[in-house]
Amino acid sequence: MKHLSALNHYFWKYKWRLIIGIVFVISSNFFAVLAPRITGLLVGYIQQRTTGVHPTANSSGMAWTNSLFASLFSASQPLFRIVTITCLLILLFAILRGIFMFFMRQTIIVMSRHIEYDQKNEIYRHYQSLHAGFFSTHATGDLMNRIAEDVSRVRMYTGPALMYLINLITLIGFCLYNMFSRDFSLSLIVLAPLPILALTIYRVNSIINHKSEEIQQLLSDMTTQAQETYSGIRVIKSFVQETGMFRAFQKSSEAYQQAGIGLSKVEAIYFPSMSLMIGISILITILAGSDKAIQDPGAVGTIVEFVIYINLLTFPVSAIGWTASMIQRAAASQKRINEFLTIIPSISNQSDIQPIPAGAEWNWNNVSFTYPHTGIHALSQINFTIQPGEKILILGKTGSGKTTLAQLMMRMYDPTDGAIYLGGISLQQIQLEQLRSAIGYVQQDVVLFSDTIEANISFGCKEKPASARIEAAARLAGVHDDIMGFPNGYQTRVGERGITLSGGQKQRVSIARALMSVPQYLLLDDCLSAVDTATEAAIANNLNEWLGERTLIFITHRIITALSFSQIMVLDNGHIIEKGNHDELMKKGGYYAKLYQRQLLLAGSSCE
Repeated sequence: MKHLSALNHYFWKYKWRLIIGIVFVISSNFFAVLAPRITGLLVGYIQQRTTGVHPTANSSGMAWTNSLFASLFSASQPLFRIVTITCLLILLFAILRGIFMFFMRQTIIVMSRHIEYDQKNEIYRHYQSLHAGFFSTHATGDLMNRIAEDVSRVRMYTGPALMYLINLITLIGFCLYNMFSRDFSLSLIVLAPLPILALTIYRVNSIINHKSEEIQQLLSDMTTQAQETYSGIRVIKSFVQETGMFRAFQKSSEAYQQAGIGLSKVEAIYFPSMSLMIGISILITILAGSDKAIQDPGAVGTIVEFVIYINLLTFPVSAIGWTASMIQRAAASQKRINEFLTIIPSISNQSDIQPIPAGAEWNWNNVSFTYPHTGIHALSQINFTIQPGEKILILGKTGSGKTTLAQLMMRMYDPTDGAIYLGGISLQQIQLEQLRSAIGYVQQDVVLFSDTIEANISFGCKEKPASARIEAAARLAGVHDDIMGFPNGYQTRVGERGITLSGGQKQRVSIARALMSVPQYLLLDDCLSAVDTATEAAIANNLNEWLGERTLIFITHRIITALSFSQIMVLDNGHIIEKGNHDELMKKGGYYAKLYQRQLLLAGSSCE
């Protein structure tokens, strides 16, 4: 239950809805308990008129109802008229109760929808603030399940469970007050099963809580498995693994089914047990009341009143289990939500923020980096400087640390040792939004959204750009002709992760997206690997004209001959093994020179 305390700030935010809702709950239950009281008075009055036996006097806390009844009817009025007016009065109480119940739902249930909306936004916003390493160690399906299924279960607590909890507390309170005020000893006898009921609820709730946590974890596993299946459907079909994947999902689904059935069995025993306890209370009321009526004929009205009170308590008492079950499930879900909400992003804006100075240069000072979740040493003692307007080529084999270097520049991670400076200011002192807005980054793993090509190209723009500007960026990236070849042109929807486009088309669309922001620094991470040589040369020529005084950092595993680089660095196992311009590295005869000669030979053989 302590996990649900994280919701208190929401209740404070919507305190007036909650307070007014509680008033409506109390009002509806006030009119609910008037009915048995008036009925008891009517039975006593009829008994007095027909048999001459006076109702047993009592010190009821609702003595004003006696006065109300006495003022409405006189002994001279016909009995039928008294019964009719009393029935209409009870009907009026029922209508008033229904009206207040309507407003009760309109306040508390609507409040829960507002909380659900706020909580989903809070979780989504927090997900976006978390560092890149978090998403490397947590499955997408689990993240989705927590923001969808877990939040829905929490809403069942902030809405229905809370409403019914307040309702049953007030209704039980009203009923117990009236019952003990009417007849203390009979109330003790009638309510004897309640301690057994309380122990049952305590025991079963522990079981429900444990099973709820297990079910939510299994559901997350299923969601993750399904998400990975849909994302990798081409691989699954290519390797003819549909049956194998189905069996794996079926196994997870069976585990979820068994856990759900186990919880249903507990609830199947629980809820009938509640009804049994209520039935026993009614039976005790009739037995004890009959004995009391024999000894005191004037107590018949009290007995009738008690039977109605017990029937009135049937739903709230039986709802204790259902409400407790919802609360326990919500607690289990909120615990899972809190696990992520309490994570403090390791990459965030510092207090001493400074703006990026104009014409800023990059300085890497003994930078080393080790991935925290794997322990892999990606970079070691990296030192270099990039002057404004330079074109830099960072070359290396797969796994040499090239992408890690790009992610450190974007501050997706912070260096384990050393520091990176931009214009003499540590990256940690630059506002994240300003830093990343200044860099046009094209990732190695291209990600497009399930939207139109136009929307994907203009993704980084705060306001919708003109079509001419989007087209200009597409031309620079060498993808305009491809786009115009589609039936819907720039309005073509690309599907999930750009699945309808080829690898080269996705890369060029992502380049156009980076160019749209007109960045001060252009960081390209192996983003021409899926295009042919002629297209690569065309894009390179376009970039040469577009760059002007902007800085280019080109990361790749092969030499780009169509661009002239002022500085070339070769990475290997996280170390810079060569650094210089083209002529200097060719004279050294090292890795760069050998790779360049190999590419020339391959180019020559392909021409033949």
